[in-house]
Amino acid sequence: MKFALFLGCTIPRRVQQYDLSARAVLGRLGVDVVDIREFSCCGYPMKNSDFKTSVLFSARNLALAEKQGLDVMTLCKCCFGSLKKVNHLMKQDSSLRDEINIFLAKEGLEYKGNIDVTHFLSVLHKEIGPTALKEKIIRPFKGLKVATHYGCHALRPSDIMQFDNAVAPVLFDQLVETTGAKSIDWPLKLECCGAPLLGINDELSMDLTERKLANGKESGADYLCVGCPWCQVQFDIVQEMMTSLRSTNHRLPSILYPQLLGLAMGIDGDTLGIKMNKIDISSLEAFVSQEKK
Repeated sequence: MKFALFLGCTIPRRVQQYDLSARAVLGRLGVDVVDIREFSCCGYPMKNSDFKTSVLFSARNLALAEKQGLDVMTLCKCCFGSLKKVNHLMKQDSSLRDEINIFLAKEGLEYKGNIDVTHFLSVLHKEIGPTALKEKIIRPFKGLKVATHYGCHALRPSDIMQFDNAVAPVLFDQLVETTGAKSIDWPLKLECCGAPLLGINDELSMDLTERKLANGKESGADYLCVGCPWCQVQFDIVQEMMTSLRSTNHRLPSILYPQLLGLAMGIDGDTLGIKMNKIDISSLEAFVSQEKK
């Protein structure tokens, strides 16, 4: 199993531990990833200001992967949303495809529409499967209660994204429970983390974040678990800022899913970039079962 790994802009710059932990986990699972140096921004930041330029950015990245005959796997759900939607749009709209290909031809590229775009979590759940993942767990968690945060961009529109049921998703919860942790029910599971408003309306952004943190904590969670770098920035970096800016007491540490899975698989914390998280997550050790499988 081999994919072109699309990191996007945020992971290399702000959430490098996501890259480190995902590669470590995928390596243990026998999934090969290829880095394409020419990959650029997915186009998401300019979608509402210049739609066709955003399409061109995504289409160029898709054409680069097509050139190597590889499906694209993303870690970022914003990138996943952009690439997946453009892949669908370009396959459906021949006039747009022809227009975009005129620009791509200047680089010797052509979008043909013969590859797929998937997310890291989808690969784990649909290609490998929870049963096979459980077989790789050697240090299962015991008594750990986790609140899963799905994020916005992977779920809708569900007929295009094909990630999970947009109203009642279970994929992420099932993945979390392969580690031995308990995925809790919580009312605000599907609410936005607040990241899209950061830098535009910081107070409202932090209001949304604090609301989710409070709800997760009130629902009994020990940790939040995410699978998107922007959500991790909000729940880790921004939450750390909020402790001084707002004196909030709704502290709830956030961990990236490959970090959680990697620890349960017996991968050491340094390899998973555990110390790169702003909020200390060393308390996870207290939930590791003392009986190795």
